[in-house]
Amino acid sequence: MAASFNKVYLMGNLTRDPESRVTPSGLTIVKLGLAVNRRYRTREGEQKEEVTFVDIDAFGVPAETIQKYCTKGSGLFVEGRLRLDQWQDKNTGDNRSKLSIVLENFQFVGGRGDSTDGGSGGGYEQSSPPSRSTSPSESKSSKASDGGDEFPDDDVPF
Repeated sequence: MAASFNKVYLMGNLTRDPESRVTPSGLTIVKLGLAVNRRYRTREGEQKEEVTFVDIDAFGVPAETIQKYCTKGSGLFVEGRLRLDQWQDKNTGDNRSKLSIVLENFQFVGGRGDSTDGGSGGGYEQSSPPSRSTSPSESKSSKASDGGDEFPDDDVPF
């Protein structure tokens, strides 16, 4: 029998604010919805777009981080695995199923001021390094105190 591989990579925007709960053992579980867009051109040359809505479950520290920093509209790149939930409908007795994603890893997409993160800055903590001085007199004095640099900041290509 061939080996199995269950890995999903998706990038999109949250369709709603993450819904959080904590189990009696202290594990945080967050449920979120992700909208993933696909743009394509028909044979007639017409531009079309389809949207797929995906339910995602996150657990533990990643769940806490998403709950803290993400809101509806936030961009997220998600790595996870497919999970098939099956149950019996209480009202009709019919068998039901739903395919969802269990989050294993993620990255924020967009910047602090990017409109894709809800327009409010996304609530990121201010964890940037201190800003560098741009005035020539301050940069000369700091270079002299730390042993000096061969190249001024203006010559660095990035």
